[in-house]
Amino acid sequence: MTSDAEPADRASDPSPNPALFDAVVNLCKRRGFVFPSAEIYGGIRSTYDWGPLGALLLRNVREAWWRAMIQERDDVVPIDAAVLTNPRVWEASGHLATFTDPLVDCRNCKERWRADQIGETCPKCGSRDLTEARPFNLMFKTFVGPLEEDASVAYLRPETAQGMFVNFLNVLQTTRKRPPFGIAQTGRSFRNEITPGNFVFRTREFEQMEMEFFVPPDEGQKWFEYWCGERLSWYRRYGIPDSMLRLRQHDPEELSHYSAGTADVEFLFPWGWGELEGVANRTDYDLRAHSEHSGVRLEYFDQASGEHYMPHAIEPAAGLTRTAMAFLLAAYDEDEVAGEKRTVLRLHPLIAPYQVAVLPLSRKETLTPLAREVLHMLQRHFICDYDETQAIGRRYRRQDEVGTPYCVTIDFDSLEDHAVTVRERDSTEQVRLPVTEVAAHLHQRFDTVR
Repeated sequence: MTSDAEPADRASDPSPNPALFDAVVNLCKRRGFVFPSAEIYGGIRSTYDWGPLGALLLRNVREAWWRAMIQERDDVVPIDAAVLTNPRVWEASGHLATFTDPLVDCRNCKERWRADQIGETCPKCGSRDLTEARPFNLMFKTFVGPLEEDASVAYLRPETAQGMFVNFLNVLQTTRKRPPFGIAQTGRSFRNEITPGNFVFRTREFEQMEMEFFVPPDEGQKWFEYWCGERLSWYRRYGIPDSMLRLRQHDPEELSHYSAGTADVEFLFPWGWGELEGVANRTDYDLRAHSEHSGVRLEYFDQASGEHYMPHAIEPAAGLTRTAMAFLLAAYDEDEVAGEKRTVLRLHPLIAPYQVAVLPLSRKETLTPLAREVLHMLQRHFICDYDETQAIGRRYRRQDEVGTPYCVTIDFDSLEDHAVTVRERDSTEQVRLPVTEVAAHLHQRFDTVR
């Protein structure tokens, strides 16, 4: 078992592109990918609502991760753990004591910052009059029940991982899996970040895609290297070029208290390299901590050897929202078609919000019945859009701009020959096909990129 992941070569890093950030943020708002949350009330800092196209994009990215991590494997099973859980979980995991960032205040402008991100000068006013750094816990506290008393204190989960650790025995007993095997889930997490920012890259509410892969203790390093390679390959598989990806191994002083090794899959964002996903060798830290605090032995019994042991966990943990952002940034392009400038999102066909757009050449009633017939036929197979307003060239440009890989156009000849034109986004090439062959043709095209 080997890894194709290479360590980051910082000397050969390409330059970030700040102009790309403004272009993509503008497109997201204008075309309905992302809106500021509660915008009519002035919004709330670094909180966003994903619009019609954004919701579809998130769904498709989530499903692409699900296919790779669960559907295409026989050694990983899913769960869906609760956001609220017993507070003792966070005591055992160390989050209540150690899940902190260093906080400083600027005495001049009163802004607050993460000390490890600003150096010795306030980014807002330039003052060097900063307070001493102090630990700030990132957990969101809430209360369960009618009274706000200590007995009812609870926390919104800052990660999905602990739900998989505390369900280790339940999954082991009900699925009859044995190490190496994984437990995976997606879901919302919450962190009271001191300085959220960079659009949807760092927010206080976000969605994670995580897996805990439980292995025999002496196989931890082998599986750590395996998952580093697998996860880096996944981003390549869905269209992010090598020039915008790297795998960065953590230096020893960076490692979390539970980690025997961590590597980040990083993406070249417009402001520089940023983490998409962390792969960590968590050893048996979490199972051991929960065993000690709960009094329940979280072990595996190997019948072949007669040995009880506590598996080690390899954790690939990705952020869904920042991954979706990376796909948008990597896909954004501008080119010319027939001498006309166009904006195009070259999204992988399986993660594009719409897979197919059905476009009647005209709004005349003679075309509508056939166009609707084609739409309803394709909706059984693909996520479709239907657009009949403005000239066909403008509609092609709109679909290019949101990343739709194929457009199906119904024209007046279609009424006679019962055929339609299928247009491909990237090449703009067109092919004429009978209506009865369109779905099979598109399935074949999508199958080639799965």
